[in-house]
Amino acid sequence: MSQSSLKERLQRGEPVIGSIVSANAPDSAEVMALVGFDYLWIEGEHSPMGFGDIQTLIQAIGGRCPAIVRIPENADVWFKKALDTGCDGLVVPQVNSADDARRAVASAFYPPMGTRSVGITRAQGYGTAFNDYVETINDRLLLVLQIEHVRGVENVDEIVNVPGIGALLVGPFDLSGSLGLLGQTTHPEVEARIETVRIACEKADIPLGIFAVDAPTAKRYIERGFRLICLAADTTFMYRGASEALAEVRGGGQ
Repeated sequence: MSQSSLKERLQRGEPVIGSIVSANAPDSAEVMALVGFDYLWIEGEHSPMGFGDIQTLIQAIGGRCPAIVRIPENADVWFKKALDTGCDGLVVPQVNSADDARRAVASAFYPPMGTRSVGITRAQGYGTAFNDYVETINDRLLLVLQIEHVRGVENVDEIVNVPGIGALLVGPFDLSGSLGLLGQTTHPEVEARIETVRIACEKADIPLGIFAVDAPTAKRYIERGFRLICLAADTTFMYRGASEALAEVRGGGQ
């Protein structure tokens, strides 16, 4: 599946389900790509990986599904480093205002839509596919802005009106922390802020995503109209699978 088809599916209102790749292990990324996820999210904010490592993981994914990268912060230098790896999209953390959103759009896209500078890297086929890449990437790139602070919720009606946004994505854990309720992602105050974002996206016809800790949570969000689902992470699946198998074996031997 190409990234453009992922973007088109979101625009059509179809749910797309991916997961986080946080381990700096190409074999792990390759296995995750074999599962059948609609996309994989490579974690560049909360991981020790550098962008050389991120590029290696994208190469391991091997085009089996789109790879989007969460950058460390909304700063131009991180956009350049991430995009030059050849990723299919970006996740931008802590977007709290329309100015934050406009800055992200400017950094993500080539002129005239934005101000992205030109490099000759893997993204452009090391120069062999330069013209095709620079002529098409503005249309293909999926730019996901995270609403994960109460300030972002308060400004969401202005944020959704910024041209170039591919989707918004709620970060329920950081959002709960900004409300003094860290980790209480189902608290009524947190749920009320999430609903505010959902309504704003629905009115603006912007796809909305969210992180889900497990399958039942993901299904509930899909039923509420969320379309870009980030389901757990590689390390979470590894731990759950191993611990459940061990518990079953030990339990069966008693």
